[in-house]
Amino acid sequence: MPKIKVLPHIEICPQGKEISAPAGTSICEALLDNGIEIEHACEMSAACTTCHVIVREGFDSLGELEEVEEDLLDRAWGLEPQSRLSCQAIVAGKDLTVEIPRYTINHAKEGH
Repeated sequence: MPKIKVLPHIEICPQGKEISAPAGTSICEALLDNGIEIEHACEMSAACTTCHVIVREGFDSLGELEEVEEDLLDRAWGLEPQSRLSCQAIVAGKDLTVEIPRYTINHAKEGH
């Protein structure tokens, strides 16, 4: 079973964490199933960017980006070339290292 290494995030996962996730599971589902409360305002329907992650290792093992995801990512805070919506990025057979950006577009708008 592939492993997902989550880099430390000051609020969501301060110590970082390594979890296992069955192939075919979205990164978002895997994080939530393992107690990492990543924001997912649209309930994983690919309608927002709050579950944005940066895939530091294993990016190429994920499926191709659909046009909807590409369009949404243009609005994500802290966009990088390895950015994905975690609700759309499906775990394959390779281990992953992911970083949850410090802010989401919701967080930035609320002025936290």
